[in-house]
Amino acid sequence: MALVVRGYKTELDLNNEQRTACLKHAGCARFAYNWGLARSQEVYRATGKRPNALQLHRALNALKKTDFPWMYEVSKCAPQEALRDLDRAFAHFFRRLELRKQGKLTGKLGFPRFRKKSRGIGSFRLTGHIHVFEDRIQLPRLGRLRLKECGYLPAGAKVLSATVSEEAGRWYVSVLVEEDQEAVPCTARTAVGVDLGVNRLATLSDGTTFQNPRPLKQAQKRLRRLEREKARRLIGSKNRKKTVRKLAKQHVRVARIRRDATHKLTTHLCKNHALVAIEDLHVTGMLKNHRLAQALADSNFGEIRRQLEDKAKRYGTWLVVIDRFFPSSKRCAACGYIKPALGLHERTFVCEACGVVLDRDQNAALNVLQEALRTTGSSSGSHACGQGSSGRLTGGGEPALAEAGTSHCLGSVLDG
Repeated sequence: MALVVRGYKTELDLNNEQRTACLKHAGCARFAYNWGLARSQEVYRATGKRPNALQLHRALNALKKTDFPWMYEVSKCAPQEALRDLDRAFAHFFRRLELRKQGKLTGKLGFPRFRKKSRGIGSFRLTGHIHVFEDRIQLPRLGRLRLKECGYLPAGAKVLSATVSEEAGRWYVSVLVEEDQEAVPCTARTAVGVDLGVNRLATLSDGTTFQNPRPLKQAQKRLRRLEREKARRLIGSKNRKKTVRKLAKQHVRVARIRRDATHKLTTHLCKNHALVAIEDLHVTGMLKNHRLAQALADSNFGEIRRQLEDKAKRYGTWLVVIDRFFPSSKRCAACGYIKPALGLHERTFVCEACGVVLDRDQNAALNVLQEALRTTGSSSGSHACGQGSSGRLTGGGEPALAEAGTSHCLGSVLDG
């Protein structure tokens, strides 16, 4: 039994009065963030030092009665947490600035920007007395709000904070709870290598494939039409707002399809296998190829890696991350011969040394699995992780692998 912090997100079922109250809280949080950013810049120009979140909150409280009396209509947590978010934004900016000075960062520094209502209503975070019921949640100043999904949020758990956000006209609440989590014994006894791709989201070493829904590509025609429609509308008109809402709903739908495919893949891998081997893909570098950038971003490689690391700990699965320079695609899984060159258009791997013919992605997945078993010191009937492993491992205990040997996996492929 271990004490863990987990997040749960579900949709709210608000009436008009509650929706207006949420809009006020979101607007107040956005105003506090922008006020704090402007104040920080002003103080820094005058003194050379930036005020922290506590100093900004004290200064904002002093102005409430005279300049901003409307802020008393919302919870004090909304502006307070917004200023803490600003503090974290500056901390990340200075961290990246230090990395730039050391030559370890070449991207953007990410100086905090002012929040605009035109970019989205945004969100606000509340702390304090928060109680979760079966079908409702009680938040400070907002009272009890109905939930569209009953029984999902853990009733009675210790809630650290609650974040209310808006997406395409729908309101959601995300609670951060502290709860006891039992260690889940890993019942699976197999190891699998995973090769991520664009045409197929994932190809496993056992031959299983997961199709890539490519939601952004499928929605491009409708998105372009809505963008043209929005461009024709008069700025500030009701028709333009209607088109903006349609556009937002379409983007949310794309994100949900992508998220659903990612969750199904990662859950299947961690629930059904004792060891999962993946490559350490350099996603940022891959996105610099403008011909493939949109397709790669639509495939969600970074989120797949993050979810695998999280779910591997939850289900007691070993996650082995292979070095990104390992030639998984060019290497023959049968004899180990490495091709000098392999184009992206070559979807079938033909070994020039032993003559084996394999699907390109499955050959890469088999190589990833072989490398994972080599670095962890595992073989058929051995443990998933050995001493002195050079691969990066995350996850639970050391489950025995009944079918982990690469010779077994490759033999089943070659036999048809």
